[in-house]
Amino acid sequence: MDKLKLTSQLKRLIIDVNGIKIGENLIVIAGPCSVENEKQIVETAIAVKQAGAHLLRGGAFKPRTSPYSFQGLGLNGLKLLETAKKETGLPIVTEVVDTRDVDTVCKYADVLQIGSRNMENYSLLKEVGRIKKTVILKRGKQATLFEWLNSAEYILAEGNPQVILCERGIRTFETYTRNTLDLSIVPAVKESTHLPIIVDPSHGVGKLSLIPPMCLAAVAAGADGLMIEVHCDPSSAVSDKDQQLTPKMFRNLMDRIRRLQTVFLNG
Repeated sequence: MDKLKLTSQLKRLIIDVNGIKIGENLIVIAGPCSVENEKQIVETAIAVKQAGAHLLRGGAFKPRTSPYSFQGLGLNGLKLLETAKKETGLPIVTEVVDTRDVDTVCKYADVLQIGSRNMENYSLLKEVGRIKKTVILKRGKQATLFEWLNSAEYILAEGNPQVILCERGIRTFETYTRNTLDLSIVPAVKESTHLPIIVDPSHGVGKLSLIPPMCLAAVAAGADGLMIEVHCDPSSAVSDKDQQLTPKMFRNLMDRIRRLQTVFLNG
């Protein structure tokens, strides 16, 4: 780690996104895997806002394992996210997958996400390093902590200090879950860098029954935030339907998270 500029000696970074202080208090990013239509994204946005979410997530550009799977609505998806923001006031988090789309995505998104598949897409990392937008950098499927932090360095080295790390599970020999959610990485990151770290249990486990306990475990581990997939009607979702909470499930989970935070605050 000594070759990295990132250091635990630096003051913990607090990133301000439209008044939301990431790295100071626990934040929750919630919304569907993919933007599908106006009714779906607006209805879901309203539901997660009412439950206490701080930012809205939704994929307009979707890198998928199969080229025949739904790839997102692109620009139309970004415009629908803008509509949802106008309805709720929630800042937008969405993924950018191509250097050619960075400027366009920046016009609509408050936070850009670099997905696990692009953690080592150095051209894309350099491009988002030249902008003045917060970037969520997801851990690659097989990335070590050192490799992940080096990817963050690519963004920082271009002049953008607003980087949030996101643990989303790594690939191991276990097949019961979609990935293996590595919660030990949360305190490890805090020992190694000043950057905030959030956890995405939805992709980390891929099973509805396991998402709430992993959210609570991530909070207990010291995560600065959570990214949770929520859909107004998961059974009709065009992608990742098996890991998206209903609004009712999300409300119940948020209540449990608040109770856990109260325990920590009361010592």
